[in-house]
Amino acid sequence: MGEFRAAFGVKRIYEPPADDDGFRVLVDRLWARGMPKENAAVDLWLKDVAPSTELRKEFNHRPERFADFSERYRRELDGNPAVETLLELARSHPRITLLYAAKNPEANNARVLLDYLQERPAG
Repeated sequence: MGEFRAAFGVKRIYEPPADDDGFRVLVDRLWARGMPKENAAVDLWLKDVAPSTELRKEFNHRPERFADFSERYRRELDGNPAVETLLELARSHPRITLLYAAKNPEANNARVLLDYLQERPAG
C-alpha cells in the first residue's frame, strides 16, 4: 500500500467548484436539495461513508448534539469499508475535497470525516 499523497479539504456543495478543489467527493447519504447534478461537479458520490440514517436523523443538525454525533460517527467510520475507498483515492489524487450540504460549516459530517482522515497514520 502506497503512502497518502492527497491533501483533504471540505467545502459546501452549494459553493461554486474551483480549480484547486481537485477530486470532489460528496460524502452525504442524500443528494443536496436544490443542487442540480450537472452543476455540482461531483467526481464521486460516496454515500456509504456518510453517517447511518439513524445517526443522521438523531443529530438533525442540532449543534448541542454535535459532540455525541461526532463520537458515534467516528465509531461507524472505524468499521466502514468506504473509508478505504477514500484512502485509495488519496494515493492517486493530490487534492480531495469532501463535499457536504449542511448549513453549519463547523458542525457537520464532512468535518468529522476530515478530522478522522487527518488523524490516521500516513501510509
